Amino acid sequence: MMRSMYSGVAGLKTHQTKMDVIGNNIANVNTVAYKSQSVTFNEIFYQTTSTASGPNAATGTGGVNAKQIGLGVKTGAISTAITTSGSAETTNKPFDMSITGESFFVVSDGNNTYFTRDGSFMVDAAGNLVMSATGYNVMGWQVDPNTGDIKQDTVSALRIMSAANMTYPPEATTAAYISGIIDRNSTEVNSPDGKIMNLNFYDNLGYKYTAKLSVVASGPSGQYTCKLVALLNENGKDITEESGARFESRSFVADAGTLKLSQDNYTITSGTNSYTITKDNTTPAQSITIAQDGTMTAAGFKDADGNDISANLTEDEKWNFVAEAVAGAGVTGADLKTYSVNYWTADKLADKKPEDRQLDSIKTENIYDVINTGFTAGTPEASLEIEKAGYYVDSAVTLSYSTTDGSFIEVGGSTNGTAVLKFTGPEATNFKDITVDFSASSNVNNEGTSTISAYNGDQKGYNAGRKLGNMTGVSVQNNGMIYATYDNGQSKLLGQIAGAAFANASGLSKEGDNLYTATQNSGEFDGIGVDFTADGGYLTTGVLEMSNVDLSAEFTSMITTQRGFQANSRVITVSDTMLEELTNLKR
Repeated sequence: MMRSMYSGVAGLKTHQTKMDVIGNNIANVNTVAYKSQSVTFNEIFYQTTSTASGPNAATGTGGVNAKQIGLGVKTGAISTAITTSGSAETTNKPFDMSITGESFFVVSDGNNTYFTRDGSFMVDAAGNLVMSATGYNVMGWQVDPNTGDIKQDTVSALRIMSAANMTYPPEATTAAYISGIIDRNSTEVNSPDGKIMNLNFYDNLGYKYTAKLSVVASGPSGQYTCKLVALLNENGKDITEESGARFESRSFVADAGTLKLSQDNYTITSGTNSYTITKDNTTPAQSITIAQDGTMTAAGFKDADGNDISANLTEDEKWNFVAEAVAGAGVTGADLKTYSVNYWTADKLADKKPEDRQLDSIKTENIYDVINTGFTAGTPEASLEIEKAGYYVDSAVTLSYSTTDGSFIEVGGSTNGTAVLKFTGPEATNFKDITVDFSASSNVNNEGTSTISAYNGDQKGYNAGRKLGNMTGVSVQNNGMIYATYDNGQSKLLGQIAGAAFANASGLSKEGDNLYTATQNSGEFDGIGVDFTADGGYLTTGVLEMSNVDLSAEFTSMITTQRGFQANSRVITVSDTMLEELTNLKR
């Protein structure tokens, strides 16, 4: 048989292979992240009919080249343009991503690891980031729970919408600041109620409360009192008037004598005089015990004949003793101020269980006292706390401003500008102490208008507290870091998509479904991966990388392939005709 016929057959086969590759390219012209292929041909081998001979100097003859007859063609290589990026298609879907650079996404079916440029992802029912087409998990790095930063370790599935990630925990407010102007001519500041400021804050559970603070002019110019007057819950209800309220200790400080109120007793001292109003079970001579339900019990009171009349004292007589005790402490003259003591009347509470008691009536008695210049029971130099004792609101703090330029000087004797807003009692078990900074306030002329206001958080916005946050969105940065945003203004790092890089990406093996696996000639995947930005690349969200097939090049190749196939078929037909002529010689 003629060698040309076999060469023609080889030509037909290789051109058919090339046509197959072209057809596959055109079929995948709109496949996400498809990488086009191309075919190169190689000669098969040659039959040598005469070897080459060199020149002979002795005879003067020249050299002769070898005579070789080719035996056809074979497919040399099928190459993939894997490093050539396709065009970008905008989808505006948050989990559609394209890679600029030569890296690959890492995905897993649970047993095997694959690599892809197909960034069409979604979140499944379990909250995992997966490929839309196959459901394979997108792999990446997790967040270190101790530092909150990404820990670049062995890649694992990214479960970005787990139950833990769907919410952001609440946080109690621990800082606040007072800012604005106190104008001494302001009618609000000079009124009995004062200038009201609302400080909104959160407790540990994320419930919102409002502390109503009042600023009132007091004493000489530049002196003001800031008082906590009410505490409102998120429904606007004053929890100082909630049912089940009980009498709690209060703190007073006077210069001439000191009245200390604690959980155990009230003690008044002045020189050699000492008066004690006790609580609980302590009953020294001439004492008043005030129970948690407000009931007052007298002990040690005797008449002129020495008979104990404690049980016969009326409620008014008991409170008169309190007033006389304070007066006996030596607080007299210009130092005297009126202080209202609110308590539950025993006759209204006697027939009620403690858990059912309501605010039926309040009785007010005037006892003499100087409004405290400190914040807690004890001395004026105590720890500077505005205290809400139980359900009562009764403490205050002094503010001082320069009479020269109106700048802030001190709060409660402290020149660091801060005081502590402290809450106690059943309703306040989840509250945190709030450090209030007054240094941003001033006392200058503002045309009779005071603008002083209270804000949660410090002046940099930290420690403002927050409610429980529900996830409102997820975004992916160009380095693959995934952040969630919440409706309480917070954001949280959920993980980072990892990339894979290979020394010879063209050596990857195609596995279908836009997936590749590593081969000996591509280089191994180390199980950790790389940051997409490590080689100057980056991710783009809302965009997909499309096929890099060039239709104009494919159609041109189709024409040359068709002509090559056609020409090889002609070789076969001509060879067949020649063989036919050869067989006809015998006729």
